[in-house]
Amino acid sequence: MFDADAAVTSDDLVALLEAARWAATWGHRQPVRFLVGLRGDDTFTGIAALLKRGNSYAKAASALVMVCADEGEDERAARYAAVDSGAAIAQLTVEAVSRGLIAHPMAGFDADGARLAFGIPDGVRPIAVVAVGTLGDYDNAPPEIVERDARGRERMPLEDVAFTGRWGSGARF
Repeated sequence: MFDADAAVTSDDLVALLEAARWAATWGHRQPVRFLVGLRGDDTFTGIAALLKRGNSYAKAASALVMVCADEGEDERAARYAAVDSGAAIAQLTVEAVSRGLIAHPMAGFDADGARLAFGIPDGVRPIAVVAVGTLGDYDNAPPEIVERDARGRERMPLEDVAFTGRWGSGARF
């Protein structure tokens, strides 16, 4: 849950984008691009309008960053562009947390609508939107948000996602 009254500083936003920009990239292609909106500006409003209903809470964030990837000239370049985008999102998120902010990447948005709204060229794929801001006050949050955020984080056991020898043979270290 985001604090709808907090603002991210320019220094913080630049640091987050720099962390993302310096993420590892295949073949030095640097295919990742960012469309950045600050709450209250036209870019933020445009990105927020593209969010799927389940991500509407992100409209309270201080900034919305749409991460896009120049997919290049072939399938190999496109696949690596997606990997590079994931690395950029991860580094942006780590930098946000190190600065006391929260960042939430979302795939639930209208990518085709983004192409039209922002003139994103052919060959550039909108990958995700990352909401960035400050943690809000749960005393004033809707009950469904409090309930959702109070649930513990869960992940599948390591042996169900890491294998040795053959697929499905759980790794044990």
